[in-house]
Order: sequence, then C-alpha cells, then structure tokens
Amino acid sequence: MAEYIQIPTPAGKFDALTAGPEEGRPVLLLHGFPEAAVEWSEQLGVLGGAECFAVAPDQRGYSPGVRPGQVADYRMNELVGDVLAIADHFGWDRFDLVGHDWGAAVAWSVAAEHPDRIRTLTAVSIPHLDAFTQAVREDEDQQQRSAYMQALRSSTAEKTLLADNAAKLRRIYYPGVPEHHVDDYVQRLTEPGALTGALNWYRASRFNEEIGPITVPTLFVWSTEDVAVGSTAALATEQHVTGPYRFEMLQEVSHWIPEEAPESLTRLLLQHLLAHPE
Repeated sequence: MAEYIQIPTPAGKFDALTAGPEEGRPVLLLHGFPEAAVEWSEQLGVLGGAECFAVAPDQRGYSPGVRPGQVADYRMNELVGDVLAIADHFGWDRFDLVGHDWGAAVAWSVAAEHPDRIRTLTAVSIPHLDAFTQAVREDEDQQQRSAYMQALRSSTAEKTLLADNAAKLRRIYYPGVPEHHVDDYVQRLTEPGALTGALNWYRASRFNEEIGPITVPTLFVWSTEDVAVGSTAALATEQHVTGPYRFEMLQEVSHWIPEEAPESLTRLLLQHLLAHPE
C-alpha cells in the first residue's frame, strides 16, 4: 500500500504517494496530463516490494500547495527545479527518474541538464524532446496528432473541458484509464485552479530550444496505439541518446501505458533498474 505524504520545497508542499523503505534505492515517478500520482499505483507497489523507495508527487498545478497562478510559473525550468527540490528534500545525490507524458518531458529535460543526478531515465510515451520537436516541425502525421495542443492552450479550455459534467475531460482518458482513476482525476481537476494549473503546462511550453543528447542509461517505452505520438519521433529518439539505450514498443496499447499495461511497463522498468545498479 502506498503512503500519502507531503514534501516541503521552496515552491510549496507537494502531495505525494510513496512506497518502500526510505533507505531503499530512490525512484522518482512523474505523472502526465491530466492525471496525478495515482497513475503510478501499480508501479509503486512493485517498486516498494523490490526494496526501492518510490516517490510519486502530484506535480506543480496538481498539488494544492504548489499551484501558482501565472503561466510563466509553469515553464520547463520551474518544472525541472521542482524535481531537484524534491530530490534534495530526501537527500538524494542520485536517483532513478521515471516519467509519463508531460512527466516524461520533464524527465528528459532533467536528464539532459543534470546527468550527474540521474542514475537511470525511463521515459514513457513521450520521445526525446528534440526528436519530438523535429517531428512536429517536419512530419505531417505528428502535426495532426499534436493539433489538440492549441485547443488546450486556449483561454476557453477550462470551460470546454468541464462543461456537461466534464464530458470532454473524461473523454481524454479513453481508452485505457480505469474508471475509478478517471473519477479521481476529474474530481481533483474540478478543485479551484487545478485545471488551469494543469493547462498552464501547455500554455507555457516552448519546444524551440534543443535539450541535447542524453548520456545516462535510458529506457524509452512507446505504444503503437498512442494517438498523441506517432512513430517518427519515437523511432528517432535513439539518435539523441548517447548512453546505454533500450527502446520498447508495446503493441495494441494506447497512450495510457502505466494504467493500461501496468505489468508490462513495471517488468521493463525493473529490468532497466537491475541492469544499471550503480
């Protein structure tokens, strides 16, 4: 069973779920949009049982204690800073970093900027950001898949997503996310300012600067039925990782890998950690 804690940082208190002994191997798991730490429930249990100390925070905008109001507060440098602040709170010099969706985007950035802090990187669904940016710029298929971002950046996105008992917000999670998780996410995102905080990740995003090569051991997991990310950037990611690299493609799985294929992802994650003990 995961334990609920709060993590104090200079930016505020992050809500988080943890599992495993505090003296265990530190693993930080970053959720995506529009989810929360609960998306890692299956992985937390297994990692905790494997003598890891697994921590999954509700990220900036999702945690009530870290919900600033300005779009600029959600730029990548702030999100990277949150990861390091959480790690510093626990006294982790080095740790394993796992991210899905937006959490993967942050994880790629942390690994690029602070490789000395990262033992291993596991990115789920979202490719290396330089490969993704190039695909959005040059690949018609990825351009079509990414068109939804403009709608999420609009000033009317909150009203649109929450109308009719959050019908359009709920639609985002299908197929793949269990109903009880959908209810949890929707309830959280109807809290004052929560959905705006989550959408501000899109409004603040600027995929116009290269993050450079990744030197740490990296596992990238992508799924063939991901409507948001096509194969172009997924296959190109290996060109941007100079350290040990493993690419796994899950067949007939949607974007919501941690919840739709938890056993497959957790098995790959554990293999990755065991392959790189130091």
